[in-house]
Amino acid sequence: MKSENGNVSLPWFKGLTGYHWLVLIVASLGWAFDTMDQWIFNLAKGPAIADLLGLQTGAPQVSRLVGWATAIFILGWATGGFVFGMVGDKLGRTRTMMITVGMYAVFTGLSGLAQDATTFIILRFLTGLGIGGEFAAGAALVAEVFPDRSRATALGVMQACSALGNITAGVVDLVVHQYAVTYPAWRIMFLVGITPALLTVVLRFFVREPERWHQAREAALAGAKGLGALPELFRDRVLRGRTLVGVGLASVGVIGFWGIGVFSPELFRHALNPLDLAEMHKSVEQQKSICVIMQQVGAFFGILAWTWVAQRVGRRRAFALAFLACLVVVPLCFHCTTSFITGLIWFPLLGFVVTSLFGGYAIYFPELYPTRLRATGTGFCYNVARYISVIGPIAFGSLAASVGFKWAATIISVVFVFGLLVLIWAPETHGKPLPED
Repeated sequence: MKSENGNVSLPWFKGLTGYHWLVLIVASLGWAFDTMDQWIFNLAKGPAIADLLGLQTGAPQVSRLVGWATAIFILGWATGGFVFGMVGDKLGRTRTMMITVGMYAVFTGLSGLAQDATTFIILRFLTGLGIGGEFAAGAALVAEVFPDRSRATALGVMQACSALGNITAGVVDLVVHQYAVTYPAWRIMFLVGITPALLTVVLRFFVREPERWHQAREAALAGAKGLGALPELFRDRVLRGRTLVGVGLASVGVIGFWGIGVFSPELFRHALNPLDLAEMHKSVEQQKSICVIMQQVGAFFGILAWTWVAQRVGRRRAFALAFLACLVVVPLCFHCTTSFITGLIWFPLLGFVVTSLFGGYAIYFPELYPTRLRATGTGFCYNVARYISVIGPIAFGSLAASVGFKWAATIISVVFVFGLLVLIWAPETHGKPLPED
């Protein structure tokens, strides 16, 4: 088998030590729990706000507040990514993961105890701070610990585990709705979200900072270029161009996900019972959970597929193929899902194409920046995109109210064309080592 630089080498997993696997497992679990929380929120936000307001889930007040709660959650996510991206370069990858994982676990658990909608939304903002900060630190940790020949696949595996977190949320939703009787199901789901706090113990005692980070820190202390300096992303022409490309690519995927993909539970409810959303039977909610689980199964294989394609034809071509697939599949999913059976067909395809892009971000963004800016740059690209993506759920809600769910998704899908245009300026990092100053 050949490595990315064209030399004959071992398969990506050969020669890895036990510590390599420990780092991959910990980083993958951190991101999986991260996305589990995200989908617990997506699945439970409607019932939670309806219960806290004392209204039915289909009430207009509930729909509006759900849109704003989602937007505020994304704002917290983006803010956390900015702040902890810089912290990850200054304080270290492992320490930053400990802080952020602990934050999103604790505030998720507290969300299940909220007594009013305002408190619930504030807690979701605070949860978002932790979720947004975890990814950049975890991606930088894996990128710097693994050898060049294994890096892309390891990052792809880490990102694919995000789909396993999503699947876990779907399973929790399915089980809780089946057995919850005396206690609201949404509260139980958020209380389950406190379990990732156990991961901080492993991080504290078994995972050390990468040698690359220590070298960059020593250089900074010696008077060289600083760690985690946000202005450095724009002072150099090359880094400035890479940052603008990263923000552009991330914006397309994040808008596609938060402006279209997370509305699949609502799509299912509307497709099955468009005349009276208030009359939801438990069996229908279980069918919805199954379809969402299948969406995440598709997401898992979509991320792995992007990784496989990128290692053979390059990052730019892999992104182009994914954007083209999104342009076709997303509108078809929203137009063709009319029953439980069609949901089982189209939801996995939706997850496959939309989420495949995030496999690209996990691999590509750390390859754009030197060690001293790796977490800062990755966090900046991702989280500027999240600020921009706040318009997604609000726009979708407004469009859905005027032209319907099907055409709302079709209109927002135009964003994938923008992704194809951004690729014109994207550098190809396939087969190249991580950059250093």
